[in-house]
Amino acid sequence: MTSISNGSVSDLEIPRIPALRNRLENRPVAGGKRVLLAAPRGYCAGVDRAVIAVEKALENFGAPVYVRKQIVHNIHVVSTLEQKGAIFVDDVGEVPVGARVVFSAHGVSPAVVRGAADRQLQTIDATCPLVTKVHREAMRFARDDFEILLIGHAGHEEVEGTMGHAPERTTLVNSPADVANIVVKNPDNLVWLSQTTLSVDETMETVRLLRERFPTLQNPPSDDICYATQNRQVAIKKVAQDADLVIVVGSANSSNTVRLVDVALEYGAAAAYRVDYASEIRQEWLDGVNTVGVTSGASVPEVLVQQVLDDLADAGYGDVSQVVTAEEDLMFSLPKELRKDAAGNPDERALGGRIRQLDWQKTAIASDNVIASDSVIIDD
Repeated sequence: MTSISNGSVSDLEIPRIPALRNRLENRPVAGGKRVLLAAPRGYCAGVDRAVIAVEKALENFGAPVYVRKQIVHNIHVVSTLEQKGAIFVDDVGEVPVGARVVFSAHGVSPAVVRGAADRQLQTIDATCPLVTKVHREAMRFARDDFEILLIGHAGHEEVEGTMGHAPERTTLVNSPADVANIVVKNPDNLVWLSQTTLSVDETMETVRLLRERFPTLQNPPSDDICYATQNRQVAIKKVAQDADLVIVVGSANSSNTVRLVDVALEYGAAAAYRVDYASEIRQEWLDGVNTVGVTSGASVPEVLVQQVLDDLADAGYGDVSQVVTAEEDLMFSLPKELRKDAAGNPDERALGGRIRQLDWQKTAIASDNVIASDSVIIDD
Protein backbone atom coordinates (compact mmCIF):
# COMPACT_ATOMS: atom_id res chain seq x y z
CA MET A 1 0.00 0.00 0.00
CA THR A 2 1.23 3.50 -0.75
CA SER A 3 0.55 7.01 0.47
CA ILE A 4 1.15 10.26 -1.38
CA SER A 5 2.78 12.56 1.13
CA ASN A 6 3.29 16.18 0.20
CA GLY A 7 3.81 15.46 -3.44
CA SER A 8 5.72 12.16 -3.53
CA VAL A 9 4.59 8.55 -3.27
CA SER A 10 5.98 6.52 -0.39
CA ASP A 11 5.23 3.29 1.41
CA LEU A 12 2.60 3.64 4.11
CA GLU A 13 3.50 1.47 7.08
CA ILE A 14 0.17 1.42 8.86
CA PRO A 15 -0.57 -1.92 10.49
CA ARG A 16 -3.82 -3.48 9.31
CA ILE A 17 -6.20 -4.16 12.17
CA PRO A 18 -7.24 -7.86 12.22
CA ALA A 19 -10.59 -7.66 10.47
CA LEU A 20 -12.11 -11.01 11.49
CA ARG A 21 -12.97 -11.68 7.85
CA ASN A 22 -16.26 -13.45 7.13
CA ARG A 23 -17.46 -12.64 10.64
CA LEU A 24 -20.51 -10.88 9.13
CA GLU A 25 -23.01 -13.24 7.55
CA ASN A 26 -24.62 -12.68 4.18
CA ARG A 27 -28.23 -12.89 5.30
CA PRO A 28 -31.05 -12.49 2.77
CA VAL A 29 -33.09 -9.29 2.61
CA ALA A 30 -36.02 -8.32 0.41
CA GLY A 31 -34.51 -6.53 -2.56
CA GLY A 32 -30.86 -5.95 -3.41
CA LYS A 33 -27.93 -4.90 -1.26
CA ARG A 34 -25.68 -1.92 -1.95
CA VAL A 35 -23.31 0.58 -0.39
CA LEU A 36 -23.42 4.34 -1.00
CA LEU A 37 -19.93 5.65 -0.31
CA ALA A 38 -19.81 9.36 0.53
CA ALA A 39 -17.20 11.59 -1.02
CA PRO A 40 -15.46 13.67 0.17
CA ARG A 41 -14.57 11.67 3.27
CA GLY A 42 -11.52 11.04 5.43
CA TYR A 43 -8.34 13.07 5.73
CA CYS A 44 -8.54 16.82 5.24
CA ALA A 45 -5.57 19.05 4.42
CA GLY A 46 -5.07 20.13 8.03
CA VAL A 47 -4.99 16.55 9.31
CA ASP A 48 -2.64 15.52 6.52
CA ARG A 49 -0.30 18.34 7.42
CA ALA A 50 -0.31 17.52 11.14
CA VAL A 51 0.26 13.78 10.71
CA ILE A 52 3.05 14.37 8.20
CA ALA A 53 4.59 16.89 10.61
CA VAL A 54 5.02 14.20 13.26
CA GLU A 55 6.27 11.66 10.72
CA LYS A 56 8.84 14.09 9.34
CA ALA A 57 9.93 15.20 12.80
CA LEU A 58 10.65 11.57 13.64
CA GLU A 59 12.41 11.11 10.32
CA ASN A 60 14.55 14.25 10.63
CA PHE A 61 15.29 14.33 14.34
CA GLY A 62 14.74 10.76 15.52
CA ALA A 63 12.65 9.42 18.38
CA PRO A 64 11.31 10.44 20.72
CA VAL A 65 9.29 13.36 19.46
CA TYR A 66 6.75 14.64 21.97
CA VAL A 67 3.26 15.73 20.91
CA ARG A 68 0.98 17.85 23.06
CA LYS A 69 -2.45 16.17 23.08
CA GLN A 70 -3.51 13.83 20.28
CA ILE A 71 -2.09 15.18 17.03
CA VAL A 72 -5.55 14.53 15.51
CA HIS A 73 -8.59 12.91 17.08
CA ASN A 74 -8.18 9.37 15.81
CA ILE A 75 -6.99 6.47 17.94
CA HIS A 76 -5.57 4.53 14.99
CA VAL A 77 -3.44 7.45 13.82
CA VAL A 78 -2.22 8.11 17.36
CA SER A 79 -1.33 4.47 18.06
CA THR A 80 0.48 4.20 14.72
CA LEU A 81 2.59 7.26 15.48
CA GLU A 82 3.31 5.94 18.97
CA GLN A 83 4.73 2.79 17.39
CA LYS A 84 7.05 5.00 15.35
CA GLY A 85 8.37 6.82 18.42
CA ALA A 86 5.96 9.68 19.13
CA ILE A 87 5.11 10.30 22.79
CA PHE A 88 1.78 11.99 23.46
CA VAL A 89 1.41 14.17 26.57
CA ASP A 90 -1.39 16.27 28.01
CA ASP A 91 0.77 19.20 29.06
CA VAL A 92 4.09 20.69 28.01
CA GLY A 93 5.17 20.34 31.64
CA GLU A 94 5.50 16.60 30.97
CA VAL A 95 8.08 17.17 28.21
CA PRO A 96 11.76 17.04 29.27
CA VAL A 97 13.50 20.40 29.31
CA GLY A 98 14.99 21.21 25.90
CA ALA A 99 13.15 18.41 24.06
CA ARG A 100 11.22 18.72 20.82
CA VAL A 101 7.42 19.00 20.95
CA VAL A 102 4.73 19.23 18.26
CA PHE A 103 1.56 21.21 18.88
CA SER A 104 -1.52 19.38 17.60
CA ALA A 105 -3.74 20.33 14.67
CA HIS A 106 -6.31 21.77 17.10
CA GLY A 107 -4.05 24.64 18.16
CA VAL A 108 -2.86 26.02 21.49
CA SER A 109 -3.29 29.13 23.58
CA PRO A 110 -0.51 31.69 24.15
CA ALA A 111 -0.18 30.29 27.68
CA VAL A 112 0.87 26.92 26.25
CA VAL A 113 3.42 28.62 24.00
CA ARG A 114 4.85 30.47 27.01
CA GLY A 115 4.97 27.25 29.00
CA ALA A 116 6.97 25.59 26.23
CA ALA A 117 9.35 28.54 26.07
CA ASP A 118 9.89 28.40 29.84
CA ARG A 119 11.06 24.80 29.42
CA GLN A 120 13.23 25.74 26.43
CA LEU A 121 11.34 23.29 24.25
CA GLN A 122 11.94 23.11 20.51
CA THR A 123 8.42 23.61 19.18
CA ILE A 124 6.85 22.62 15.89
CA ASP A 125 3.41 24.14 15.39
CA ALA A 126 1.13 21.76 13.45
CA THR A 127 -1.99 23.85 14.11
CA CYS A 128 -4.33 23.69 11.14
CA PRO A 129 -4.05 27.01 9.27
CA LEU A 130 -7.84 27.29 9.33
CA VAL A 131 -7.75 27.16 13.13
CA THR A 132 -4.96 29.73 13.14
CA LYS A 133 -7.26 31.95 11.07
CA VAL A 134 -9.84 31.86 13.87
CA HIS A 135 -7.13 32.66 16.44
CA ARG A 136 -6.14 35.73 14.44
CA GLU A 137 -9.76 36.81 14.12
CA ALA A 138 -10.18 36.55 17.90
CA MET A 139 -7.09 38.66 18.53
CA ARG A 140 -8.14 41.29 15.99
CA PHE A 141 -11.69 41.61 17.30
CA ALA A 142 -10.44 41.77 20.89
CA ARG A 143 -7.99 44.49 19.92
CA ASP A 144 -10.85 46.42 18.30
CA ASP A 145 -12.82 46.23 21.57
CA PHE A 146 -15.40 43.67 20.40
CA GLU A 147 -16.95 41.07 22.64
CA ILE A 148 -16.68 37.63 21.05
CA LEU A 149 -19.31 34.92 21.24
CA LEU A 150 -17.46 31.70 20.46
CA ILE A 151 -19.74 28.86 19.35
CA GLY A 152 -18.11 25.59 20.28
CA HIS A 153 -17.84 22.71 22.72
CA ALA A 154 -16.46 23.26 26.21
CA GLY A 155 -13.29 21.26 26.84
CA HIS A 156 -12.37 20.80 23.19
CA GLU A 157 -8.69 21.65 22.59
CA GLU A 158 -9.54 23.96 19.71
CA VAL A 159 -11.98 25.97 21.83
CA GLU A 160 -9.46 26.23 24.68
CA GLY A 161 -6.83 27.48 22.25
CA THR A 162 -9.10 30.08 20.65
CA MET A 163 -10.41 31.39 23.97
CA GLY A 164 -6.84 31.65 25.21
CA HIS A 165 -6.10 34.26 22.55
CA ALA A 166 -8.76 36.63 23.91
CA PRO A 167 -9.80 35.31 27.33
CA GLU A 168 -11.16 38.60 28.67
CA ARG A 169 -13.31 39.24 25.62
CA THR A 170 -14.71 35.78 24.82
CA THR A 171 -17.87 34.00 25.97
CA LEU A 172 -18.45 30.37 25.02
CA VAL A 173 -21.79 29.33 23.52
CA ASN A 174 -22.10 25.55 23.67
CA SER A 175 -25.42 25.11 21.88
CA PRO A 176 -28.64 26.90 20.91
CA ALA A 177 -29.93 26.17 24.43
CA ASP A 178 -27.26 28.50 25.88
CA VAL A 179 -28.38 31.55 23.96
CA ALA A 180 -31.08 32.71 26.37
CA ASN A 181 -28.57 32.95 29.23
CA ILE A 182 -25.79 34.82 27.43
CA VAL A 183 -24.84 38.11 29.11
CA VAL A 184 -22.82 40.75 27.24
CA LYS A 185 -21.58 44.19 28.20
CA ASN A 186 -22.13 45.98 24.91
CA PRO A 187 -24.54 44.34 22.45
CA ASP A 188 -23.63 46.92 19.81
CA ASN A 189 -20.02 45.72 19.65
CA LEU A 190 -20.49 41.98 19.32
CA VAL A 191 -19.19 39.36 16.90
CA TRP A 192 -19.53 35.58 16.68
CA LEU A 193 -16.81 33.07 15.83
CA SER A 194 -16.97 29.28 15.86
CA GLN A 195 -15.05 26.07 16.33
CA THR A 196 -14.12 24.73 12.88
CA THR A 197 -15.63 21.24 13.25
CA LEU A 198 -19.24 21.90 14.22
CA SER A 199 -22.51 20.96 12.58
CA VAL A 200 -23.22 23.68 10.03
CA ASP A 201 -26.97 23.49 10.62
CA GLU A 202 -26.75 23.68 14.41
CA THR A 203 -24.26 26.53 14.24
CA MET A 204 -26.52 28.52 11.95
CA GLU A 205 -29.44 27.89 14.29
CA THR A 206 -27.35 29.18 17.19
CA VAL A 207 -26.45 32.28 15.18
CA ARG A 208 -30.10 32.84 14.30
CA LEU A 209 -31.08 32.76 17.97
CA LEU A 210 -28.17 34.99 18.95
CA ARG A 211 -29.20 37.55 16.35
CA GLU A 212 -32.74 37.56 17.67
CA ARG A 213 -31.33 38.67 21.02
CA PHE A 214 -28.54 40.85 19.60
CA PRO A 215 -29.66 42.27 16.23
CA THR A 216 -26.35 44.04 15.55
CA LEU A 217 -24.30 40.86 16.02
CA GLN A 218 -21.56 40.81 13.40
CA ASN A 219 -20.42 37.82 11.34
CA PRO A 220 -16.82 36.66 11.06
CA PRO A 221 -15.09 37.89 7.90
CA SER A 222 -15.31 34.39 6.40
CA ASP A 223 -16.68 30.97 7.35
CA ASP A 224 -15.04 29.54 10.46
CA ILE A 225 -16.42 26.03 9.97
CA CYS A 226 -13.80 24.48 7.74
CA TYR A 227 -14.33 23.39 4.15
CA ALA A 228 -13.78 19.70 5.02
CA THR A 229 -16.36 19.68 7.79
CA GLN A 230 -18.91 21.31 5.51
CA ASN A 231 -18.13 19.08 2.54
CA ARG A 232 -18.43 15.86 4.56
CA GLN A 233 -21.74 16.98 5.99
CA VAL A 234 -23.10 17.85 2.54
CA ALA A 235 -22.06 14.43 1.22
CA ILE A 236 -23.64 12.47 4.07
CA LYS A 237 -26.86 14.50 3.77
CA LYS A 238 -27.18 13.25 0.20
CA VAL A 239 -26.30 9.66 1.13
CA ALA A 240 -28.62 9.57 4.15
CA GLN A 241 -31.69 10.27 2.03
CA ASP A 242 -31.38 6.80 0.48
CA ALA A 243 -29.74 4.84 3.31
CA ASP A 244 -31.33 2.39 5.71
CA LEU A 245 -28.11 2.43 7.74
CA VAL A 246 -25.13 4.80 7.85
CA ILE A 247 -21.75 3.77 9.23
CA VAL A 248 -19.39 6.62 10.11
CA VAL A 249 -15.74 5.68 10.63
CA GLY A 250 -13.93 7.75 13.24
CA SER A 251 -13.16 8.16 16.93
CA ALA A 252 -15.53 9.22 19.69
CA ASN A 253 -13.52 12.34 20.56
CA SER A 254 -13.62 13.59 16.96
CA SER A 255 -16.18 16.39 16.89
CA ASN A 256 -16.63 16.33 13.12
CA THR A 257 -17.08 12.54 13.14
CA VAL A 258 -19.79 12.66 15.81
CA ARG A 259 -21.55 15.42 13.88
CA LEU A 260 -21.70 13.16 10.81
CA VAL A 261 -23.73 10.62 12.78
CA ASP A 262 -26.12 13.37 13.89
CA VAL A 263 -26.46 14.77 10.37
CA ALA A 264 -27.13 11.32 8.89
CA LEU A 265 -30.03 10.78 11.28
CA GLU A 266 -31.39 14.28 10.73
CA TYR A 267 -31.43 13.82 6.94
CA GLY A 268 -33.22 10.52 6.67
CA ALA A 269 -31.04 7.56 7.66
CA ALA A 270 -33.07 5.04 9.63
CA ALA A 271 -30.02 4.28 11.78
CA ALA A 272 -26.46 5.59 12.05
CA TYR A 273 -23.48 4.33 14.04
CA ARG A 274 -19.88 5.38 14.60
CA VAL A 275 -17.06 2.82 14.57
CA ASP A 276 -13.31 3.09 14.94
CA TYR A 277 -12.75 -0.23 13.17
CA ALA A 278 -14.71 -2.55 10.90
CA SER A 279 -14.65 -5.22 13.60
CA GLU A 280 -17.12 -3.10 15.61
CA ILE A 281 -19.92 -3.51 13.05
CA ARG A 282 -22.69 -5.66 14.53
CA GLN A 283 -24.59 -8.23 12.51
CA GLU A 284 -27.95 -7.01 13.80
CA TRP A 285 -27.32 -3.56 12.33
CA LEU A 286 -27.64 -5.14 8.89
CA ASP A 287 -30.89 -7.02 9.50
CA GLY A 288 -33.40 -5.99 6.84
CA VAL A 289 -31.01 -3.36 5.42
CA ASN A 290 -30.82 -2.84 1.65
CA THR A 291 -28.66 0.29 1.49
CA VAL A 292 -25.69 1.08 3.73
CA GLY A 293 -24.16 4.55 3.62
CA VAL A 294 -20.49 4.82 4.54
CA THR A 295 -18.38 7.87 5.32
CA SER A 296 -15.52 8.88 7.61
CA GLY A 297 -14.43 11.85 9.66
CA ALA A 298 -11.71 14.26 8.61
CA SER A 299 -9.02 12.55 10.70
CA VAL A 300 -9.58 9.02 9.39
CA PRO A 301 -7.12 7.26 7.04
CA GLU A 302 -8.70 5.60 4.04
CA VAL A 303 -7.39 2.16 5.04
CA LEU A 304 -10.00 2.05 7.83
CA VAL A 305 -12.81 2.79 5.38
CA GLN A 306 -11.57 0.06 3.07
CA GLN A 307 -11.73 -2.44 5.92
CA VAL A 308 -15.37 -1.50 6.49
CA LEU A 309 -16.10 -2.03 2.79
CA ASP A 310 -14.35 -5.41 2.88
CA ASP A 311 -16.45 -6.58 5.81
CA LEU A 312 -19.66 -5.28 4.25
CA ALA A 313 -18.79 -7.19 1.08
CA ASP A 314 -18.62 -10.36 3.19
CA ALA A 315 -22.20 -9.60 4.24
CA GLY A 316 -23.31 -9.27 0.61
CA TYR A 317 -22.88 -5.52 0.21
CA GLY A 318 -20.36 -5.69 -2.59
CA ASP A 319 -22.14 -3.25 -4.92
CA VAL A 320 -20.48 0.08 -4.04
CA SER A 321 -21.49 3.39 -5.62
CA GLN A 322 -19.83 6.65 -4.73
CA VAL A 323 -21.87 9.76 -4.06
CA VAL A 324 -19.57 12.64 -4.91
CA THR A 325 -20.64 16.14 -3.91
CA ALA A 326 -17.32 18.00 -4.06
CA GLU A 327 -13.74 17.69 -5.23
CA GLU A 328 -11.06 18.65 -2.71
CA ASP A 329 -7.49 19.60 -3.55
CA LEU A 330 -6.71 22.10 -0.82
CA MET A 331 -3.05 21.97 0.20
CA PHE A 332 -1.11 23.34 3.18
CA SER A 333 2.63 23.78 3.50
CA LEU A 334 4.38 22.00 6.33
CA PRO A 335 5.68 23.93 9.37
CA LYS A 336 8.87 25.76 8.45
CA GLU A 337 11.02 23.52 10.67
CA LEU A 338 10.17 20.55 8.46
CA ARG A 339 10.70 21.94 4.98
CA LYS A 340 14.15 20.37 4.72
CA ASP A 341 15.15 16.74 4.97
CA ALA A 342 17.40 15.21 7.63
CA ALA A 343 20.50 16.27 5.69
CA GLY A 344 19.36 19.90 5.54
CA ASN A 345 18.40 19.86 1.88
CA PRO A 346 15.11 21.27 0.62
CA ASP A 347 12.48 18.53 0.80
CA GLU A 348 10.24 18.08 -2.22
CA ARG A 349 7.39 17.22 0.14
CA ALA A 350 7.68 20.45 2.13
CA LEU A 351 5.74 22.87 -0.06
CA GLY A 352 2.32 22.41 -1.55
CA GLY A 353 0.88 20.11 1.07
CA ARG A 354 -0.02 16.49 0.52
CA ILE A 355 -1.17 15.91 -3.03
CA ARG A 356 -3.21 12.75 -2.87
CA GLN A 357 -5.77 11.44 -5.27
CA LEU A 358 -7.92 8.79 -3.67
CA ASP A 359 -10.11 6.50 -5.75
CA TRP A 360 -13.13 8.71 -5.10
CA GLN A 361 -11.25 11.75 -6.40
CA LYS A 362 -10.22 9.94 -9.58
CA THR A 363 -13.85 8.96 -10.09
CA ALA A 364 -14.94 12.55 -9.50
CA ILE A 365 -12.53 13.94 -12.06
CA ALA A 366 -13.74 11.44 -14.65
CA SER A 367 -17.42 12.10 -14.04
CA ASP A 368 -19.88 14.94 -14.27
CA ASN A 369 -21.17 14.79 -10.71
CA VAL A 370 -18.69 17.16 -9.10
CA ILE A 371 -20.61 20.19 -7.92
CA ALA A 372 -17.94 22.04 -5.93
CA SER A 373 -14.19 22.39 -5.75
CA ASP A 374 -11.65 23.63 -3.21
CA SER A 375 -8.23 24.47 -4.62
CA VAL A 376 -5.60 26.59 -2.95
CA ILE A 377 -2.09 26.26 -1.57
CA ILE A 378 -1.60 27.92 1.80
CA ASP A 379 1.96 28.62 2.89
CA ASP A 380 2.00 29.83 6.48
